[in-house]
Amino acid sequence: MIQTMQQISTIAEMRVHIKEARRLGKTIGIVPTMGFLHQGHLSLVKAAREKCDLVVMSIFVNPLQFGPNEDFERYPRDIEHDRQMAQSAGVDLLFTPEVSEMYPKPILTNISVSNVTEQLCGKSRPGHFDGVATVVTKLFQIVQPDFAFFGQKDAQQVAVVTQMTYDLSMPVQIVPCPIVREEDGLAMSSRNVYLTAEQRKEALVLSQSLKQAKSWIEEGVALSEIRERIIHMIDAMPLASIDYVELLRYPDLTPVEQRTPGESIIIALAVRFGHTRLIDNLITNF
Repeated sequence: MIQTMQQISTIAEMRVHIKEARRLGKTIGIVPTMGFLHQGHLSLVKAAREKCDLVVMSIFVNPLQFGPNEDFERYPRDIEHDRQMAQSAGVDLLFTPEVSEMYPKPILTNISVSNVTEQLCGKSRPGHFDGVATVVTKLFQIVQPDFAFFGQKDAQQVAVVTQMTYDLSMPVQIVPCPIVREEDGLAMSSRNVYLTAEQRKEALVLSQSLKQAKSWIEEGVALSEIRERIIHMIDAMPLASIDYVELLRYPDLTPVEQRTPGESIIIALAVRFGHTRLIDNLITNF
């Protein structure tokens, strides 16, 4: 039997529920999202459901993490569909604040994480991770979770939030969850809805190139050569425009000078198909 989910839109009401959960000794997990839910999001809820007594999902399209020429206004939204999916997945509290609730006045406090934000998406989207870190900090203050669940598709976001919670001694454990893919390999993303049929077909080159890259690493191919091969594969798609292709250590996102057995590296991609920017990655070991 599906439990009753409560939808909450104000910080004050959320705090009432959290206070009661704490009084009862419940463990609390949060799944922060920007909505337009898909199976990737629901996999986070499943992980939270297995680990926590109370599962909170937030749906908030955060204006702080969008640049002036990015897609804040056109970011896909369907709150009724999201509500139904969250309910069916087993969310207990669905937090759906308006921008005016989260930021009733211009926000003057900014959370900024250095180093891990300066490559990949942080390099091509200045200020993006300041917006992410700030809203996540705010959500943690409101919900006071024991655990927070993030998808590994945005591996840099996971690294940033993990670093932030460590540096600020936040009493929350970050739980990275595996990328969920469509049957053909495309990483699930709310932005996939923007793709035309031809763009959608060409976008498969992201997961295909990552699969090839893993084989090349196992074969001992030089990392610089692997990067060039990936670029060549993506450039062969007429509709693709590369933002970045990088191989870095993970989670510190520093350059890889030499192969070190057991060391984790990330192969990270960001590619535009028309106006749609997709990211994907593979984390593997030497």
